[in-house]
Amino acid sequence: MNHMYRTATIKLTFWYLAMAMAISLIFSAVVYHVAQDELASRLRNQTARIYQTYPVFSGDPFFVRDNDVSLGSQHILTNLLYANLAVLVGAGIGSYWLAKRTLQPIAAANERQKQFVADASHELRTPVTALKMGTEVALMDTGANKEALRDTLTSNLEEASRLESLLNSLLRLSKLDSDAVVASFSELNLAEVVAQAVQQITPQTEAKNIAIHNEVHGSFVVSGDQESLTQLFVILLDNAAKYSPAKSAISITSKTSEYNVVVTVADQGIGIEPEALDHVFDRFYRADKARTGNVGFGLGLAIAKHIADMHGGTITLKSTPGKGTKASLSLPRLDQKI
Repeated sequence: MNHMYRTATIKLTFWYLAMAMAISLIFSAVVYHVAQDELASRLRNQTARIYQTYPVFSGDPFFVRDNDVSLGSQHILTNLLYANLAVLVGAGIGSYWLAKRTLQPIAAANERQKQFVADASHELRTPVTALKMGTEVALMDTGANKEALRDTLTSNLEEASRLESLLNSLLRLSKLDSDAVVASFSELNLAEVVAQAVQQITPQTEAKNIAIHNEVHGSFVVSGDQESLTQLFVILLDNAAKYSPAKSAISITSKTSEYNVVVTVADQGIGIEPEALDHVFDRFYRADKARTGNVGFGLGLAIAKHIADMHGGTITLKSTPGKGTKASLSLPRLDQKI
């Protein structure tokens, strides 16, 4: 990657420099011809004034020695040569800087993609290895009874579900990277989006006897993609439910300013350690110390942040270990509260 980046930088520098020098040389050629004509014209005018001022001179008053014009032209050409050498040095430095600046986002994106592929491969390897090992053990155990085989199949099914979950998350990220999502933006009532997310997460919260207090009401109109925004709130609610104790509560509140609406999901869970807060939005990051028993892949909050960024919003987390976490999403408003 570094070699490719350096090669691309050199090539792009060459093309920038070539364009700059082409412009400089064309400009110099024009300047040279104009200056040469102007020099000859001024020499003729000066000679004419001399003959008019001093009648002692005789002959053609418009006579100009070729040697004078030649010397002047050489002087102009020398100055233009020095000017082009200065342009060559300056344009070379500037072209290299501009080439690096132009390619830097591409190089950074490629580096992120490379890291993402490496992380994804590592995460995919874990459930695949577990599936393979479980199956191999079952096949080698010729005396395995029906119950043991059932346990193996159950374990394999769990790993297959984990693998499916990871693949679905990766597909979501891939889909969110496309321009088609942004093209599908429309005016949405944010309260309805939140209500839909609550409905999707209800079976999970009911299983743990967790109450959801949704206080987002009224009309908060935002521009966005309904499916992805609903997914964002499902991720926040899923995290809140996953790391909250049974018989606790999750509250969803909202507040507005002149330009933004902020929706906050607050839980009473185990919280996140301060040193982990700066990394929770990184892909495949799992705050194991703060999130004991985490069986996810560390993609949920990365997807949530991607969706927030795509909608011109921001998502922040505030957490106190042992007391709970507050996740706040701020989005630009298209309306005033009714």
